[in-house]
Amino acid sequence: APLASISRQYNINFHFYADDTLLYNSATPENILSLLSETNDCYTEIQNWMTVSKLKLNGDKTEALLIGTNSKLSSLSVSTLQLGQKPIPLSESAKNLGVVIDNTLSMKMFIAQTCQACYCQLRRISSIRKFLSTEATKTLVTSLILSRLDYCNSLLSGLPASSIQRLQRIQNSAARLILKKKKMDHVTPLLHALHWLPIPQRISFKLSLLSYKCLHMSAPSYLRDQLHLYTPSRTLRSSSDTLSLRIPRTKHTTIGSRSFSVAGPNAWNSIPLSVRKTTETSTFKCHLKTHLFMSL
Repeated sequence: APLASISRQYNINFHFYADDTLLYNSATPENILSLLSETNDCYTEIQNWMTVSKLKLNGDKTEALLIGTNSKLSSLSVSTLQLGQKPIPLSESAKNLGVVIDNTLSMKMFIAQTCQACYCQLRRISSIRKFLSTEATKTLVTSLILSRLDYCNSLLSGLPASSIQRLQRIQNSAARLILKKKKMDHVTPLLHALHWLPIPQRISFKLSLLSYKCLHMSAPSYLRDQLHLYTPSRTLRSSSDTLSLRIPRTKHTTIGSRSFSVAGPNAWNSIPLSVRKTTETSTFKCHLKTHLFMSL
């Protein structure tokens, strides 16, 4: 709570999880130096509070990440962030709760890390596949591989198809392993047999579910505040749809349209109204999955 109070004094946003503290803010390129100065002041205040509280702030474990488009990052002459008396070099990537975020939000490093971990588990399961039943293999794959493919996958919305395809190949390999199919066997019937949504649809499922939770007040406020119901300026044929979300305009499709405030409403509005009207979360998930399967 004291850390939150200090951050608010300097208008710095924050996320706390256990002993991890994430401070973040945004600014135009012209105001970046002012932003860095405010961040430094906030950091110094936190450092002073920790000293008084007989705690130590480990500067060696502190990372700084400047996020933007390639063109904007290249126009900035900033290589370090001065935090207290210690200069912190700006990193190309940083890990937050298991997600590797790079400075252009391409998510390439996160996808590479996920692929490496999944292929490792696939090889392990493959080595004992002949001793396992189909159901036991499916349980292992669901626990060790699909859980990784689904972890924070809403961050992958709007990425190039080539990036998503890397994850799709893992899911395809997992389906063939469970059903003992060869590498060249067509994978679509296998996914249907396992009742698995492909990776793009799994991302849409996650975004739609998060939007549903926001509208039903069961999501964190920092997500709920980004979504707003659409109110037409005049009576339209679609006015009976009172559950549509407003899609804000963005300047950059590479980053802006991938934000939750845009990607969430896009996914939500594409769902039939009959599904969006569902009041029970479990029923909504069931109907949503059915809808996404029907749209393949």
